[in-house]
Amino acid sequence: MDELMNTLIVELKRGTLVLSVLSQLRSPEYGYSLVQKLEEKQAAIEANTLYPLLRRLEKQGLLSSEWDTTESRPRKYYMLSPTGKAVYERLKDEWMQMSSQLAMLLKEDDEK
Repeated sequence: MDELMNTLIVELKRGTLVLSVLSQLRSPEYGYSLVQKLEEKQAAIEANTLYPLLRRLEKQGLLSSEWDTTESRPRKYYMLSPTGKAVYERLKDEWMQMSSQLAMLLKEDDEK
């Protein structure tokens, strides 16, 4: 039962990763700072999950990136591209509708 629950919870979280990451990139963030930011907001993500996701989102045109080499350690900063901003807003609206529908379904279940 525990193994099944863990698998199902991972599936639920996987479906929200893109929206979670996009929501935090309205201003430039580098990978590790994004990991910390999400963790502070109780939306932890593993670095080995985040970095490939950032590369994929950039390849899809949702993010732009820029290297900062002014520090001793170069950092790649990611931010929403104009397309990414539009996609984020649409995904956010879709999520709000879905979560409202789900809340209604779950409330019905509690009333039985």
